[in-house]
Amino acid sequence: MSDTENKTAFVQVQDLHFKYPVAENEALKGVSFEIQRGEFVGITGPSGAGKTTLALCLRGLIPHAISGKMDGRVIVCGMDTRTTPAATLGEKVGLVFQDPEAQIIGLTVAEDLAFAPENYEWPRERILARIPELLKLVRLNGFQARETYSLSGGQKQRVAIAGALMMTPELLILDEPTSELDPIGKEEVFDAVRRLRDEQNVTIIMIEHAVEQLAEFADRIFVMDAGKIVAEAPPRELFRNVELFHRTGGERLPQVAELLFALEQEGIITPEQFTPYEAEAVTVLSQILGAHHG
Repeated sequence: MSDTENKTAFVQVQDLHFKYPVAENEALKGVSFEIQRGEFVGITGPSGAGKTTLALCLRGLIPHAISGKMDGRVIVCGMDTRTTPAATLGEKVGLVFQDPEAQIIGLTVAEDLAFAPENYEWPRERILARIPELLKLVRLNGFQARETYSLSGGQKQRVAIAGALMMTPELLILDEPTSELDPIGKEEVFDAVRRLRDEQNVTIIMIEHAVEQLAEFADRIFVMDAGKIVAEAPPRELFRNVELFHRTGGERLPQVAELLFALEQEGIITPEQFTPYEAEAVTVLSQILGAHHG
């Protein structure tokens, strides 16, 4: 990238290393990348690859709240996370964790959503106006008075996403937001993320093992393994790299990508027909079956 482009990158991570105090090895080993404003970037990789540590660095919790040895630079929304207070970063960067129980503070949904903006001394009218907007976005219209303990796992995680959006962050980081949910809860959260991507002007980084959904959402996907980014590409290009996925700690390809890649190897489809997207794959397979029966 040119110097001009470097200056406009919304997220810049430069040779980032991090080692927890009692760990033998670094959790991050020289991670570098850039993300442009408005991009949706997926991050996948096996457990222990450093994905959550990277999320904590992007939010500024490393180095401000979590001790360890950090080297390199993280620039988010024009702010250096090392020199910018965590509270200032919190206005621009939202973070949603795996466990919705760990994030919900309020007894009711409205109390929970109001918690962060009240701490930042937002006017009450502004808070009350924003709550229904966000509940509509995550399909929880009219849930303001619901007690948070009574919600399902998927509902709690959608409240957590709405809570992260209350501050109108410019960057939203989702750290495996569906990993502890049942299939219905997962679908509810992915629906909320889909609407977020389509309707809100927010840059999104989503750490996720569900590669089918990442393929559908992401402009680019990073694959992490052992503290490093080992691959980075748009989904259509990345998921052609079957050997990479068989090599990195058991991470898998989308099932349709596995199937179409096998058909391509057999000469049944052309390289141009390969796709990791389910809807496109159905069309390709229908054409093959139609030609076969014809």
